[in-house]
Amino acid sequence: MKNYYDILEVNPKASKEVIEKAYKVLIKKYHPDLYVGAEKVYAENKTKEINEAYKILSDDFLRMQYEEELKKEYDKNNGTYFEEENSKKRIDKKKQRKEARKNKNDVGTLMGIIDVIKEIFKAKPNRIDKRKIDKKDITALVIAIVITLIILVIMWFIPATQGFVKGILFME
Repeated sequence: MKNYYDILEVNPKASKEVIEKAYKVLIKKYHPDLYVGAEKVYAENKTKEINEAYKILSDDFLRMQYEEELKKEYDKNNGTYFEEENSKKRIDKKKQRKEARKNKNDVGTLMGIIDVIKEIFKAKPNRIDKRKIDKKDITALVIAIVITLIILVIMWFIPATQGFVKGILFME
């Protein structure tokens, strides 16, 4: 039997207002449009559970029936609620979310972008080894500097860009 109080993360003695507020917060938190991939499926299932829990706990009659069933369940389990089972489920869900994040290669999400950036910086060497600089690298650098100077000279003779070039060369 599902524990709707745990699903909505409220106390069994919570008022209707508290239940409604918890419902709104959780629905925003687990809205499926905010997630991608495996997390989206988890969010959809979580949203269904939250809606079901809210439907039962917001209606006085259904809540009263549910609490009677909880009491029967409590008596059947020798005076213990099914907290151990629920805590195991919570731990399993946390593991599933972590695994989904590890396995996710979606670049469209913020975490995906951060993962890509981390991979780039891991692959980048920290320092340039001066012994590894080739003639080709020096030639490319010289050509880039010459092209930049030619562009600046051409821009110097164009009246509209002359002030811009003066600002670059003379730090005005």
